[in-house]
Amino acid sequence: METAEEIRQNANYDESKVPAYTLPDPLLLPEGHPVTDAATWFEKARPATYLLFETLMYGRTPDKNIPIRAEVLRTNPQALGGKATTLQTRLYLGERSDTYMDLLTFLPNGASGPVPLFLGLSFSGNHTVSHEPDVPVTESWVRDLPDLGQVNHRATEATRGIGTENWQAELLVERGYGLTTIYYGDIDPDFDDGFQNGIHPLFYAEGQTRPGPGEWGSIGAWAWGLSRALDYLETLPAVDAKKVAVIGHSRLGKTALWAAAQDQRFALAISNNSGSGGAAIGRRMFGETYAHLNTAFPHWFSQTFHAYSYREADLPFDQHQLLALVAPRPLYVASASEDLWADPYGEYLATEHVRPVYNLLAGEDAAKRIGYHKRPGGHDINRYDWERYLDFADANLR
Repeated sequence: METAEEIRQNANYDESKVPAYTLPDPLLLPEGHPVTDAATWFEKARPATYLLFETLMYGRTPDKNIPIRAEVLRTNPQALGGKATTLQTRLYLGERSDTYMDLLTFLPNGASGPVPLFLGLSFSGNHTVSHEPDVPVTESWVRDLPDLGQVNHRATEATRGIGTENWQAELLVERGYGLTTIYYGDIDPDFDDGFQNGIHPLFYAEGQTRPGPGEWGSIGAWAWGLSRALDYLETLPAVDAKKVAVIGHSRLGKTALWAAAQDQRFALAISNNSGSGGAAIGRRMFGETYAHLNTAFPHWFSQTFHAYSYREADLPFDQHQLLALVAPRPLYVASASEDLWADPYGEYLATEHVRPVYNLLAGEDAAKRIGYHKRPGGHDINRYDWERYLDFADANLR
């Protein structure tokens, strides 16, 4: 069996070597009948499509409710040079006090009413999202960054503010939007230990030690955390909770799409460079493949999905149908020209193949509800991307 590194070295980046494939029609019911109206989509086609992704890829999210308690830790009405008020909130998950996720929320000062808001998971902790000194360095497990003194999987003060370019909090509040970030490692640390850390054990039945074959992995857990954050945002008078956009980059772009598919309260979904298992067409087997996902990151998806390594064409769906689960809500997919690992052309094709669903459900508004761009550069999220997302939100949420 190939290692993750061997799979990566053998990845295809030649368009002429993309295998011939046929995409499933998102407007065809399992029994072969066409979907010709919105009622049939919502009553039959969408549930059937959702069940496929839940059963074969991301895994079933448990329906068990656990107690969640919110505690506001601190506020700062003069953040970002007086442009914003920040709210730091801890959501305790379950009965124990050592399982929680911390939310950092920026709200524009001087807003005349509740504001629309972007919600996303960060890779390195809330303290990296801005230079505000009152945001504590995360105590959760983090990836080592030896060049910044971050070793033994513990964050350091040296990482404060390293993600400001990725999150653009000041730009957002200047444009009249709020922003909430959560460190994804608070919900489930991003390494495979058999699901003994993070929130998974909170949902185990008696005698259970890991999720079952068809149950959620880390992406499902991270998506669950985004929905619990939205529960909390619905309690804030300063936030227009009916206009919350869920956003994510890379593996967290996959997460944002799955969160929006599961939770239709999210008003807009944004996938930035989400690639394989996210917005990119899997049957192309271009760049990262399902075999690499399941070998390098065996904890991300359902164990059932592992059976489809090297078998992309055998899945009864492809990722344009994940995008269809967002419809008719606004959807934005972004790629980068040098990010071949994430298959930018495959991400673009998915947005094109989901258009028939939007045309059916959104009618005259269909065109403006799908956004796409491919910028120069590599695997990243930056100010250029955010400016496009804000313009798209202005057109669809204002």
